[in-house]
Amino acid sequence: MPCGEDWLSHPLGIVQGFFAQNGVNPDWEKKVIEYFKEKLKENNAPKWVPSLNEVPLHYLKPNSFVKFRCMIQDMFDPEFYMGVYETVNRNTKARVLHFGKYRDVAECGPQQEVDLNSPRTTTLERQTFYCVPVPGESTWVKEAYVNANQARVSPSTSYTPSRHKRSYEDDEDMDLQPHKQKEQHAGARQAGSVGGLQWCGEPKRLETEASAGQQLNFLNLSSPFDLNFPLPGEKGPACLVKVYEDWDCFKVNDVLELYGVLSVDPVLSILNNDERDASSLLDPMECADTAEEQRVHSPPASLVPRIHVVLAQKLQHINPLLPACLNKEESKTCKFVSGFMSELSPVRAELLGFLTHALLGDSLAAEYLILHLISTVYSRRDVLPLGKFTVNLSGCPRNSTFTEHLYRIIQHLVPASFRLQMTIENMNHLKFIPHKDYTANRLVSGLLQLPSNTSLVIDETLLEQGQLDTPGVHNVTALSNLITWQKVDYDFSYHQMEFPCNINVFITSEGRSLLPADCQIHLQPQLIPPNMEEYTDSLLSAVLPSVLNKFRIYLTLLRFLDYSISDEITKAVEDDFVEMRKNDPQSITADDLHQLLIVARFLSLSAGQTTLSRERWLRAKQLESLRRTRLQQQKCVNGNEL
Repeated sequence: MPCGEDWLSHPLGIVQGFFAQNGVNPDWEKKVIEYFKEKLKENNAPKWVPSLNEVPLHYLKPNSFVKFRCMIQDMFDPEFYMGVYETVNRNTKARVLHFGKYRDVAECGPQQEVDLNSPRTTTLERQTFYCVPVPGESTWVKEAYVNANQARVSPSTSYTPSRHKRSYEDDEDMDLQPHKQKEQHAGARQAGSVGGLQWCGEPKRLETEASAGQQLNFLNLSSPFDLNFPLPGEKGPACLVKVYEDWDCFKVNDVLELYGVLSVDPVLSILNNDERDASSLLDPMECADTAEEQRVHSPPASLVPRIHVVLAQKLQHINPLLPACLNKEESKTCKFVSGFMSELSPVRAELLGFLTHALLGDSLAAEYLILHLISTVYSRRDVLPLGKFTVNLSGCPRNSTFTEHLYRIIQHLVPASFRLQMTIENMNHLKFIPHKDYTANRLVSGLLQLPSNTSLVIDETLLEQGQLDTPGVHNVTALSNLITWQKVDYDFSYHQMEFPCNINVFITSEGRSLLPADCQIHLQPQLIPPNMEEYTDSLLSAVLPSVLNKFRIYLTLLRFLDYSISDEITKAVEDDFVEMRKNDPQSITADDLHQLLIVARFLSLSAGQTTLSRERWLRAKQLESLRRTRLQQQKCVNGNEL
């Protein structure tokens, strides 16, 4: 383990040291950031930092150094806090300067009080993000991060279990005597709040009685607290993230890796509870708004911990098998990347075989699935997203478990995914589009609030006859807009706000999908397994974990490769297109050329080639010809359009 454990268990002590050396000189803040940056470069140090994604909250020591992999679900208004404040000893009148950065509760001893009128007090600003674990994150990703981390945390005997034990044992007492408990807390402290920091006169006593305050807080909630996860069934902590530097670099739906100071001080729950009580003295109409906003913006710290960010990095991807940064220039010089690229051909061949089995022996559909899985929006021309490649796999058995098990395969390959079962009931009742709740002043999440490069599998084989109501129609429109424009229009009541996205949409259907798609391929199974679950289990168990990891690296890495077409090939493609138009002017359009270029792009990248060659262009034409012929044959068989 890195020597000097203090920076992990007592980061505020390190900060105090820099503050004491530099006083009010703002250089101390830069020195703190540089110190932690250097520490994280030592000895695989990031692996020793406990992660909120993996370690239960009650195992973590308050005010310790932690990390968190998350998505920004909402941005609250900036808040003011006391950057520097002064305390006065009531007996000796001695004055001490303190820093307020990285803290929710001001440090103030039993005989000290904060001098709010001190000329040395400075008020600063910080941004609060509401962050949730990455929606749809695959199990293999979580497991890989757990295995990579070396932080082994066990419950603190001096802190947490006694807290939790106290709160659970006191449940009954809380129900019977809530007012009595409230009076005890009111008499036990001299407390207040200014500039985003709360302070208290007797922190030790408050610390021991805080769990009861948490319980009171829960009793006063108007409804169970909604952690606002975009997808159903998600687990993990939501966090209020306090950012002090460069918060303009981050936006809603960004995926971040954060390092910072964990704040779970139970005093927050008691003080926030008091603020709600005070608001009841206001006008009743104002009170309803204020109480609901406070409930959402100041939830119990035991339920929604706070992280005071020291270092934050925007993640390009969440694949733990790859280096975190895959910029174009860095990927060229990275030994890992160059080594993997040298053995790309056999990996592609194995992946093609694996997906062919998953698609019941259909190698053409497997080719298109590979192209789909490595596709990404690489640019936008006006409103048109370039690089999106939504595939509609038609010919899937209706009401069967085929899509469910194909999705299991995809889950094992991509870092984040979600399967949307497109039933009439789901379309009418699920919330797809995030909307602004002005009463609580928060963005209420929806299914389509997803980070970049999420794989969204839409199962249309479950769709039965029925009536879509107004929300259902809006949801279908939202899916169509997502597919066509790679954007989701969030609902702000009085207006809509456009949020660009980069989500890979794969649609399974019996006939042609009701939704738009860039490419339709009709499934031609070569075998029909009697039991799809057993077939998928045997397919997954037959692949070595090392081979599966190569597939995962392959599908993530190829999204970040550069791509270009030389002038020579551009001229050859143009000539080829003119020739095709001569031979069959009715069936070849400008849209067909665009489709061919997209297929050629991802076909080249799938082979590790960053420029289009004549060979790949001809192969793209061949694939498209086979796909079109198959669709035409199916149309003739069924006598109607697919």
